[in-house]
Amino acid sequence: MKTDRSHALFTRASELLPGGVNSPVRAFKSVGGEPFFVQRAGGPYLHDVDGNRYIDYVGSWGPMIAGHAHPKVLAAVERTMRDGLSFGVPNALEVTMAEAITSIVPSCEMVRMVNSGTEATLSAIRVARGATGRNRIVKFEGCYHGHGDSFLVKAGSGALTLGLPNSPGVPSALADLTLTIPYNDFDAATELFEKAGSDIAGLIIEPIVGNANCILPRDGYLQHLRDLCTKHGALLIFDEVMTGFRVALGGAQQRYGITPDLSTFGKIIGGGMPVGAYGGRRDLMSQVAPAGPIYQAGTLSGNPVAMAAGLATLELIREPGFHDALERSTHALCDGLESAARDAGVTFHTVRAPGMFGLYFREGPIETFEDAKGSDSARFNRFFHAMLERGVYLAPSAFEAGFVSSAHGEAEIAATVEAARAAFAEVATG
Repeated sequence: MKTDRSHALFTRASELLPGGVNSPVRAFKSVGGEPFFVQRAGGPYLHDVDGNRYIDYVGSWGPMIAGHAHPKVLAAVERTMRDGLSFGVPNALEVTMAEAITSIVPSCEMVRMVNSGTEATLSAIRVARGATGRNRIVKFEGCYHGHGDSFLVKAGSGALTLGLPNSPGVPSALADLTLTIPYNDFDAATELFEKAGSDIAGLIIEPIVGNANCILPRDGYLQHLRDLCTKHGALLIFDEVMTGFRVALGGAQQRYGITPDLSTFGKIIGGGMPVGAYGGRRDLMSQVAPAGPIYQAGTLSGNPVAMAAGLATLELIREPGFHDALERSTHALCDGLESAARDAGVTFHTVRAPGMFGLYFREGPIETFEDAKGSDSARFNRFFHAMLERGVYLAPSAFEAGFVSSAHGEAEIAATVEAARAAFAEVATG
């Protein structure tokens, strides 16, 4: 596999960009080596500047649910961009997008378009604080909600221990307002709300964790959180930036039958373009400026080209049977990988939801962040590079979920499993 051009680009980039990249995980720091640089993409494939082709299970970290460069999405973008790239004034497509989201996700009676998932989550907790008059936010170990100051906080030794900044530049005073508890721990959540419920403005959670590999909620856990928030007057916020429109048409809240007060979205509603959104109950969203006093703004919000790409993607995934087929493909991939690992004598476990999956080099089940951290990351790193050499691109971290698109057909799944057989054999002897 040739890498000369990617190496040259990374050398140049390292002099100009922090770590040579514009987002940390792209640097391959956790798996070792250097990233490749993409030239183009189509369907389930990436093509790099050295002419190598990869079956892609990152999918731009989620939005490419219909595959890269889908003709209908490209056509929508091309039509729209002929009329201009950005206006800074209202356009019809942002209204159509709001109608689409509110029709698909009943808990969202009103929405506000933004430009990223991080912007959506920051705005949602501002609404929670403004609407409740409280300051504290609850988040979960292993859940990631973007790089906002309130989210870059790790827990202390107990549920009520003051949070500590997890990054230089995050003020301790702000970290003090964020409480972190273990995901899937019923008792920890109950204890926290019993002691601090009257101070909690909102609880934000990835209903399916996708930023600590992939972890599913235990039976009844999300309902337990819904009940606690209702009882104590806090707002339940679902971060569906990854799961929205992927694990079901209506997201994880549809899949598990939970109604959050606020939801955040991104990825798929941009169809590959930078976009995000937050929405929820009308009485809450009506407090956002200019309708109300809670301020949030964005010059590029509701960008017409991004709206066109997202609407075309939503049209594709609303076709009957789309998510059923996506779930079958995900199961076929994970079952094939587990079979290949068993044949090689490698301890290995997968977690899967429609269109997303996690790979663990340990025995299951995987239900907590501590379980996820017990995976053998050194083995994952060897597996990652062995797969990359065979033309399969997985997330370059043992703590990131993978994604399947509708463009991943039987041939791509079979080729991935065949590559994995050889890769597991390398891992077993390494």
